[in-house]
Amino acid sequence: MASSFKGKDLFGSGPHRFAQGRQGHVMVSWISIGSLQPGTIALGLTELDVTVTGRLVASSETALWTLRDAVVAELQETPTTGTLIDLHGHQWVGMSFIDFREGDRTDRGRVWSMEYEAVFRKIKVY
Repeated sequence: MASSFKGKDLFGSGPHRFAQGRQGHVMVSWISIGSLQPGTIALGLTELDVTVTGRLVASSETALWTLRDAVVAELQETPTTGTLIDLHGHQWVGMSFIDFREGDRTDRGRVWSMEYEAVFRKIKVY
C-alpha cells in the first residue's frame, strides 16, 4: 500500500514515516482570561497534527526538484482538506497540509535525496 494525500503519492519516492501529534484538551487558567478565580477551564479538544518525515529520492537533481515542487504545490493559501493515508492504510479524513520544511542540504550519491518534514492538521471549523 502506498501513502497519499488527496490521492497523490507525494512521499513514496523514499522512506517516510507518520506520527500523530498531541491529543487532548486545551486548558487555560481562569486568570489568563481575566478572572481572579483560581483554577483552569477546558476550551475543547486540540486540533490533531500528523507529521510525515522522510526523504524525497530521485535519480537526478532535476527529478528531485520535480518531486519537491509537487509537494509544495499542495500547500494552498487557504488550506483545503483531503484524506491522508499512511503506508499501512490508516486514514485521516479532513486533513489540511499546513507546513513543509526541507532539510538543510541535498545529498548526492547514486541517487539525489532531500530530507523533509510535512505537517497536516485537522482544522476545527466552528
